[in-house]
Amino acid sequence: MLNEKVIKLLNEQVNKELYSAYLYLDMANFYTNKGLNGFAQWFKVQAKEEVSHAMKFQDYLQDNGLPVELDAIAKPHGVFEDLKAPLEMALEHEKFVTKSIHTIYEEAAKVKDYRTMEFLNWFVKEQLEEEKNAEDLITRYELSKNSLLVLDHYLGKREDE
Repeated sequence: MLNEKVIKLLNEQVNKELYSAYLYLDMANFYTNKGLNGFAQWFKVQAKEEVSHAMKFQDYLQDNGLPVELDAIAKPHGVFEDLKAPLEMALEHEKFVTKSIHTIYEEAAKVKDYRTMEFLNWFVKEQLEEEKNAEDLITRYELSKNSLLVLDHYLGKREDE
């Protein structure tokens, strides 16, 4: 049986991952409205990844015979001052998710919940990739300011993994 605090944190993470998907869909909509369908595609793929992450947490809870408690998903603010703002927000959000996963890991370690720690190892590695992807996107944006359509075309080639 998992520790009650770990269970609570895992359930909260399901909802954080779903919010992440919602946030990235909002960013995709922003870019679609600006005519940058490649940027939109990048964020749509990102949203699908976040849903799959939520499902992994959900499956883990259910595999351990525990209920999943879904909360309401907050509405993203949806107002971006410029084309770079969603990119910066995405990076900050990924850092937030990383911190959240580390918090679960730390709590699991306190109670010697090795099963949950092993489960979370994948997410620890995944967050390194998520943060790097967000940082790389900002770098590409900065390098491509004068040719955003080229970057947009490149980003539009991103497919579901």
